Amino acid sequence: MNEEGLPPPTAYARSYRLARATVVELAGEIDLGSAYGVHPHLDAAAFTGSPPLVVFDLGPLEFIDCYGLTLLVRARRRVLDRGGRTAMVCAHRQTLRLLALTGLDAVFHPVRTLDEALLP
Repeated sequence: MNEEGLPPPTAYARSYRLARATVVELAGEIDLGSAYGVHPHLDAAAFTGSPPLVVFDLGPLEFIDCYGLTLLVRARRRVLDRGGRTAMVCAHRQTLRLLALTGLDAVFHPVRTLDEALLP
């Protein structure tokens, strides 16, 4: 963990602070095999700040399966349980389609840019 309580970057995730938010940027393929590189970032983001604002940035993401979506839903629940909120950045057509097929687009309300995600 660094001085801000965030884990070091992995091939699948990096976390950083931006304004009042913790941004968790996901990259590559997020599935059961990459969970070890994602879990620490989602857990740390959910438990930092009071109340936390966590932005899931899926910009560099190439692929996410249902297991990866489960990780995001779990992290969102933890943030909400602490009185925080989440936002999601996603412009990738295939990922947006998966979110729509699973109904999670209505849960995460993805926006196209990080600036949009940081709006109150």
